[in-house]
Amino acid sequence: MLGKQIFRFLVVGGSATVIDYGIMVALTELAGMNYLLSSGISFSVSVVYNYILSTKWVFLSNESRNSVWKFTVFVVLSIIGLLINLVFMWIFTDRLGISYMISKIGATVVVMVYNFISRKMILES
Repeated sequence: MLGKQIFRFLVVGGSATVIDYGIMVALTELAGMNYLLSSGISFSVSVVYNYILSTKWVFLSNESRNSVWKFTVFVVLSIIGLLINLVFMWIFTDRLGISYMISKIGATVVVMVYNFISRKMILES
């Protein structure tokens, strides 16, 4: 069961990452936005997508809890993930001089691990 859940998490997370990355690059390159702002916006869009698929297909949530509670918890966990994402983006890009496009990949890996562990522990409890 855990293997199937991890596979589903990776499918949802992978597609959310494509959305996140695509919007970030488009806003930065085409709209001339600062990479941290575009990364925050793209991350937020992908969170909504991720929430819908995660609650319907990945995590077996406690049905006694209402959807407002589940969404609130998901958003709080995602805000923490966003902060982790932005900190790693800033460190990799501004401090280490790595391209923001490469930095996003590293930040995404860190946040992906955080997301799975935190959502599994809280949403399935």
